Amino acid sequence: MPIRVQRIRLAGRTIAVAATTALITLLVPPGSAQSAAPRESRPVYSYDDAIRESVWVDTTLDGDGDGRTDRVAVDIVRPREPGQHGRKIPVIMDASPYYSCCGRGNESQKKTYDANGNPVQFPLYYDNYFVPRGYAFVAVDLAGTNRSDGCVDVGGRSDIHSAKAVVDWLNGRARAYTTRTGTERAAARWTTGDVGMIGKSWDGTIANGVAATGVEGLKTVVPIAAISSWYDYYFAEGAPLYGSGPDWLSDYVNSPEARARCQAVQQRLVDGAPRTGDWTRLWSERDYVPDASRVRASVFAVHGMQDLNVRTKHLGQWWDALAANGVERKVWLSGTGHVDPFDFRRADWVATLHRWFDHYLLGYDNGVDREPMADIERAPGRWSTDRVWPPRSTATTTVRPAGGAVPGVGTLGLKPARPGATETFTDDPSLGESDWAADIDRATPAKAGFSTRPLSRALRLSGSSTVTVTATPTTTSAHLTAVLVDLGPDTIRDYAAAGEGITTLPERTCWGASTSGDSSCFKETAARTTAVEYTVVSRGWADLGNHASAGSGRPLTPGRPYTITLDLHATDHVVPAGHRLALVIGGTDKDLIDPPATRPGLNLDLSRTAARLPLDGGAGAFLRATTGTAPSVAAPRGARLDGVDGPRTLRPLPGGGN
Repeated sequence: MPIRVQRIRLAGRTIAVAATTALITLLVPPGSAQSAAPRESRPVYSYDDAIRESVWVDTTLDGDGDGRTDRVAVDIVRPREPGQHGRKIPVIMDASPYYSCCGRGNESQKKTYDANGNPVQFPLYYDNYFVPRGYAFVAVDLAGTNRSDGCVDVGGRSDIHSAKAVVDWLNGRARAYTTRTGTERAAARWTTGDVGMIGKSWDGTIANGVAATGVEGLKTVVPIAAISSWYDYYFAEGAPLYGSGPDWLSDYVNSPEARARCQAVQQRLVDGAPRTGDWTRLWSERDYVPDASRVRASVFAVHGMQDLNVRTKHLGQWWDALAANGVERKVWLSGTGHVDPFDFRRADWVATLHRWFDHYLLGYDNGVDREPMADIERAPGRWSTDRVWPPRSTATTTVRPAGGAVPGVGTLGLKPARPGATETFTDDPSLGESDWAADIDRATPAKAGFSTRPLSRALRLSGSSTVTVTATPTTTSAHLTAVLVDLGPDTIRDYAAAGEGITTLPERTCWGASTSGDSSCFKETAARTTAVEYTVVSRGWADLGNHASAGSGRPLTPGRPYTITLDLHATDHVVPAGHRLALVIGGTDKDLIDPPATRPGLNLDLSRTAARLPLDGGAGAFLRATTGTAPSVAAPRGARLDGVDGPRTLRPLPGGGN
């Protein structure tokens, strides 16, 4: 559906900007003109002489049940000079479970400390780049990780409160101490209390979750490839996506000490997340979407449209909820998999992030809030912008499959199939979306495919789609997959290979100041591309046993028809003129969902099956694109994209390394 841009709390923000302007003017270099308001923070402070310190913030929770409230470790680096002149500064914060177990970024950097336990290396470039520009950088160890007390609970109360408590401390509402067990208090008198949270994957998920608490002082969040509902990380309408649950992930990132003391938390994760795929109270606690109405921060979201780790359903449902509640927002959508924008569009990313933080944390009127809402990668390294996303001209359009001359090979159009029209296939867990797309025009037993005629003009999908399927199974359990495919030759980022669309180069570029223990220089990357004869645009899965409720499943009665709607992942894709748009319906999507207990045959009732697509121009655009003379296109020049085994692992880490 088209989303209308709304901006909220502008009056309150104007007041906040006015209130911080006096502070901002103190941050410009000595001798510079004071008559004009600054528009960009400059690297005028010493990174080498910056204050590096650690505090432990009391979360007020006792997650590990040891009889005392948990303290989370907070490592801080901030410029020395502002404090010497009584000036206060804002904070950029990354709360993560990965600082000691797995590392951050493309080079898997970890925190390091000197012999006295003082922080030396802060992973990534945020500290190197922003501290000289008048920001503090704060790296929080989630409860149960690295030097923190407590236990990891995978997006639950402990995870979110670990970070929220730090925001509260930065605003004078929580207690912190100079040591993990001592009584000497630490105060954050050096900060304005204005906080921007950032992070990729699990880190960005924490930013989403903290924003959903409505905590005062959190001015903006930058979630990169972030989760919005942990149920949707592990299941798709009852269909299990991985052969593990949150208990494994918690155990993996917990510190060795936490593993020994957190067995009760582990058991609660096991009990609360049954492999049946049923929705439980555990998942409700870890679903941030219903609390989008509480978000007071602006949101700058980034996601790879081919991310098969944290799929774009997370972005789509979060984005739609933010839009419905008028939250100020911006988005970048890339053609990569699970990749940080620092590694697919580095210079533009750092410049944009710089301006974003300058505006929302320093109050600079640099115009970033008035720029186009969306940047979208149309081809490797080629980007377009949209004033609003999805465009206002986008309308949900119902397209319908119909049978063709060959069994399992049909058409896709606006007219419904004739009553009684059916297609049949048998679930084959050894095949998946790549196999189905490659065989779209051949009768094969494991899928049913439906495609338009070659398009006479380009057709753009922008947003989230759904596919409603009416199917009759032959067994008591069945999983379904629906995928949208662009049938035509193209060169895309090779998201299925190691790197998920990037290649890491040996050369380094530097982004900020360095010390002997913390370099600002990182390996460069380049787009890794591949020539293909089709592109999977969007996908979605479900357990047919969840037909009556997305949150609970039940055994099926063989021979009885069931209707279920599959949520497809958000995307923005242009199907070029001369290409075809296809809908494929199959069973188990190899390597992406687990197979059911049985191997069912499925009979599709085509008259009760339809896709609802967010098309730029709506039904009129679809009709125009599927009539008239289509241009000829070159013969397919690429090999098929052979599966998704590169980025997919049986036990995934949402953001551990690249």
